[in-house]
Amino acid sequence: MNRSQFFAAVRTSVFGGSLAQSQVAGIEAILDGCATEQVADQRHVAYILATPMIETGGTYLPIVENLNYSAQGLVRTFGKYFSNKDAAAYAKQPQRIANRAYANRMGNGDEASGDGWRFRGRGLCQITGHDNYAKFARLLGVDLVGNPDLALHPDIAGKIIVVGMRDGLFTGKALRDFFTSGSSDWVNARKIINSLDRAADIARYGKLFDAALQDAA
Repeated sequence: MNRSQFFAAVRTSVFGGSLAQSQVAGIEAILDGCATEQVADQRHVAYILATPMIETGGTYLPIVENLNYSAQGLVRTFGKYFSNKDAAAYAKQPQRIANRAYANRMGNGDEASGDGWRFRGRGLCQITGHDNYAKFARLLGVDLVGNPDLALHPDIAGKIIVVGMRDGLFTGKALRDFFTSGSSDWVNARKIINSLDRAADIARYGKLFDAALQDAA
């Protein structure tokens, strides 16, 4: 692929004429991850590229989960783990919130263990919980358990999103479930990451990335 031609195309079609170096670096990390992990279907590459337009707000910078919830936000988002009284006591304390909300699940220890905060969401599409960090550590040969912040390194974040979407490691749904030899389901492919939240937007971006990949082939 002619990457210069590809970036010239997406600069206009996806990014409205302006493409920051940080965005280029994030996209390059995904393209490199696709090459390393042998993701050959152009539609798969395009949909992976489109996903951070929503997951990172288009920055293509790996991000850390924002847990700075108000009391109302805590009840709305984590109502199973916070009563109204608890929410008032924990509000605007991200570390305490993470340790309680993620305690005793996803392989984490109890609230006192600190695992909720240690293994909070990170990446281009966030991985959360000890078991998910351990799973990607095994797959990538990187000590994400000992150093979870490695998930914020562009090259590692790129591989996590590529492998996770290719193999269905986030929700059990994989790229192959929506892009087959006979069909392309750009909208329902959102289920690979997060139900159908912003599905139409990612579908639109995916098709634009697909066109740019085709032009640069």
